[in-house]
Amino acid sequence: MHSDYKLYIKNMVCPRCIMAVRDILNRLEIPFVEVKLGEVYLKEPKQQYDLKALQEELHGVGFELVEDQQIQFVSRIKALIVDLVRNPESRKNPYNFSTYLAQNLGKNYHYLSNVFSENEGITIEKYMIQQKIEYVKELLIYNELTLSEIAWKLNYSSVAHLSNQFKQITGFAPTAFKKLQHKERKSLDQL
Repeated sequence: MHSDYKLYIKNMVCPRCIMAVRDILNRLEIPFVEVKLGEVYLKEPKQQYDLKALQEELHGVGFELVEDQQIQFVSRIKALIVDLVRNPESRKNPYNFSTYLAQNLGKNYHYLSNVFSENEGITIEKYMIQQKIEYVKELLIYNELTLSEIAWKLNYSSVAHLSNQFKQITGFAPTAFKKLQHKERKSLDQL
C-alpha cells in the first residue's frame, strides 16, 4: 500500500489499543482498511483528513502519530516485539528473532538495531527481555500457569534461565515476586 495511505502510531501495544484507535477513526469519520499494532491503513491519502484532530484524540488516550521515519521504525519494532512475546503463534517461526524483524520490516537487522539503540538508549534484545519479564509478571499475578509452563510458553531454554533473567531485571526470584503484596508492573508503553 502507498505510504500516503498509511499512518504510524506510537505506543500501541495490545488488542485494546487497536480497538481504541478504531473507535477514534470511526468517531472522526476517517475511513480505514485495517488497524494493526502501530499502523493504520487508510482508504484514501492521509492528506485528505484532519490529522491535527486525529493527533489530539490519539494523544488523549496515550498514543501519538509518528512522522519521523526512524521513530516509525522504532514503533514498528516495538509492536512486533510485543506481538512476538504475547502471541505464541508468532514465535513458532522456523527462523530467528533478527530474521523475523528484518523480514517484517524490509530492512537488515543491523540497520534496525542501530536505529532502535540510537532512539531508545537500549538494544532491541534488552527491550525484548523487558517485555518478556513484564509478561512473566502478568502471568505470575494471574497464577494460572506454573513457572515451568511460563518458561515453555515464552520459549526459555529452562526454568533456571527464566528465573535468573527475572531476578536480574526485577531483583526478585519469581517465587518471591508472587508473594509480594504490591506487585510492581510497568505499562507496556513505559518500556
